[in-house]
Amino acid sequence: MGPILLLVAIAIGYGWWRSARHAAERAEEVGRNACEAAGVQWLDQTVHADGLRLRRRRDGWLGLERSFRFEYSEDGQERHVGRLVLFGDELVSFSGPAKATSVVTLH
Repeated sequence: MGPILLLVAIAIGYGWWRSARHAAERAEEVGRNACEAAGVQWLDQTVHADGLRLRRRRDGWLGLERSFRFEYSEDGQERHVGRLVLFGDELVSFSGPAKATSVVTLH
């Protein structure tokens, strides 16, 4: 019974890691595209996980809502913080470069 439980724990851990990686890659894509559309510099070339919470999906099941932050600069001198929230693959909240809000679509 021990090896089976170990394999189940490894599979769950791998699934959790893969899901988190996919969400971070999606958040990075959204942040990069928003900065490019707004004509601002996307700093550090990455997003940072900022929060995680359970939220009920439309079908009644629980899903994970992940929030991320990224930094950008409008003038190359000052850093500004942008934030985005993903629920699964859907972008549900965005704050960042003002010019990007017309390009970013929420679901």
